[in-house]
Amino acid sequence: MSPEKSSGGLTEYIVHHLTHNTAQVSGLTFHVDSWVIALTVGLLGCFLLWSQARKATAGVPSKGQAFVEMVVEFVDTQVKDTFHGDRRFIAPLALTIFVWVFFMNAIDLLPLDLPGKAIELAAGKEAAHHTYLRMVPTADINTTFGMSITVFLLIIFYSIKAKGGWGFTKELFTAPFHAHGTFAKILLALPNLFLNLVEYLSKPVSLGMRLFGNMYAGELVFMLIAGLFASWITFVPGVIFNAGWAIFHILIILLQAFIFMVLTVVYLAMAHEHH
Repeated sequence: MSPEKSSGGLTEYIVHHLTHNTAQVSGLTFHVDSWVIALTVGLLGCFLLWSQARKATAGVPSKGQAFVEMVVEFVDTQVKDTFHGDRRFIAPLALTIFVWVFFMNAIDLLPLDLPGKAIELAAGKEAAHHTYLRMVPTADINTTFGMSITVFLLIIFYSIKAKGGWGFTKELFTAPFHAHGTFAKILLALPNLFLNLVEYLSKPVSLGMRLFGNMYAGELVFMLIAGLFASWITFVPGVIFNAGWAIFHILIILLQAFIFMVLTVVYLAMAHEHH
């Protein structure tokens, strides 16, 4: 990319950075970059936690061990305050979500053109121009909805586990509007079902859209700053604006990971409660 960008060049620059590296799998479009990067940072997070757990000592902990213990204790406290059932699965799930989403979000702090420069050095400028690689998996709606749908399936599982299959089905038709008498129950069955379906479906939609919207917007702002301040004249202001936005974006990265984790635990706690 040329450092001097016209409005048309800026549009091409942004479109290039917003295009996924795709492959066709069984007639469906598969986002290779989102999958590979999400898997890579997920394994990296597991390795970092495992390495500190393996070296953990009962004496004075190292800085790495102390930091990991602080994160684990923080997540466990959030789960303990929200979920009042058996936490042996929920607490590790919450920790996995928090660490994984944080690492995927944190990719947004890497220099925007770093992948393109690496491809350019390895395979040439022409290859870099035609190779697409979106670095932030959580800025891909497929990633966020994949996670939120998994949470939705867990909500259904815990609802059936707590209430039983018949109890869960009965609740769909008898809550939130309770009625006495057969006719009243039949009359309110469809409105109850409709409201419950809206409530259940709104959870994965809001969970996935919130994370995607925030990370997509943050990624787009980085691209706009990089495009608008890419000439030699505006290089210094561009660095300042990018640094300022990156510092502010750290808060968004942490907050979105925390929100996704907390809402997951809250939704599972709601499903686990006997109505």
